[in-house]
Amino acid sequence: MRTRMRGWRWRQNPLRRSSDVVEAWTALVVAVLLCVGAPLAGALVGLWAHDQARAVATVERAERHRVRAVVVGSIPEQLPSVQGGDREHAYQVDVRWSEPGKGTRTAPARVPAGTRTGDVVDVWFDRQGHGVAPPPTEVAVWQHAVTVGICGASGAAAVVLLGHGVVRRVALRHRLAEWEQEWARTGPDWTRGRA
Repeated sequence: MRTRMRGWRWRQNPLRRSSDVVEAWTALVVAVLLCVGAPLAGALVGLWAHDQARAVATVERAERHRVRAVVVGSIPEQLPSVQGGDREHAYQVDVRWSEPGKGTRTAPARVPAGTRTGDVVDVWFDRQGHGVAPPPTEVAVWQHAVTVGICGASGAAAVVLLGHGVVRRVALRHRLAEWEQEWARTGPDWTRGRA
């Protein structure tokens, strides 16, 4: 029958070594860092990423404008594969729209998958008139922030656990060395009578 003594590393006893105390304090620090530090790091990184993504979205909204246009180009027979995970805008085709005071314009633009010739679509252009993706929405900004925050918290937790593993390995080596020293002192007393 095993008796488990809780907190023996914290109490004074003849079996406790300095490495046991270090390991006990390390476990406490690791628990605090995992429960408080990692989530806090993730929240801070997520808020930083949100501010950065929001700034980029604001700049893109200022530099891009939406146009309601008619698809006039021929739709490709075989659509190219979607690159960059942008499933909403799968390919480029010529579109035509009218601008007040400038007349009718035609330019290639990215249009949603499934668009046919003659359909009216919303397309985005930059200041140079090149077809571009729409600026990120607030939902996309938050998704980016949450993803970066989760990665930040996970990274912090991984660093804490890696550090804990290193400390435990060093403490184990130190403990074995302490036991070896103790055995060198007490071993001859135990084995002398049998020899």
